[in-house]
Amino acid sequence: MNPDVDFYFSNAKKWKEEIKKLRMIILDCQLSEELKWGVPCYTFQKNNIVLIHVFKEYCALLFFKGALLNDANHILIQQTKNVQAGRQIRFTNIREIVEMETILKAYIYEAIEVEKAGLKVDFIKNTELIFPDEFKNKLDKNHALKTAFDALTPGRQRAYNLYFSAPKQSKTRESRVEKCMPQILKGKGLND
Repeated sequence: MNPDVDFYFSNAKKWKEEIKKLRMIILDCQLSEELKWGVPCYTFQKNNIVLIHVFKEYCALLFFKGALLNDANHILIQQTKNVQAGRQIRFTNIREIVEMETILKAYIYEAIEVEKAGLKVDFIKNTELIFPDEFKNKLDKNHALKTAFDALTPGRQRAYNLYFSAPKQSKTRESRVEKCMPQILKGKGLND
């Protein structure tokens, strides 16, 4: 146990019992406990394996390379279609966690083996992303915008693409592109 992480468990308002049990299960698997992104993160040789996080409707374990796990029990959940590597196992009560303890440990050990083997998730490259017409048209007409966008990190480019592509109506997509153009021209990401 890492004392720097204790506050997360003692200050939890919801899912307190559940996340404490998840912590014990993970620590039984000999992972190091750290605080990353404000939540308990468990690592093997400084590589992220799994973290605990809470939501309104459930608490969950998030496996960083969950897409590479076998998932023999069909319990891993892809949060959205845009999540490429991570997979969750969700819980709504302590009983589920207690009943699944052996299975959870098996998944954690498999995730450690994935890391030991050096396996990597094949991420979709930005060149494979399909940008909405509203954004493609702006890039074609505005050389400075295209240059600024191409200079962004792949993650920032993906974030913009997801944000621009999400609305169903062209008018909304156009509005989002217009609103973000100054940010892109400054070399900033969507959430910078």
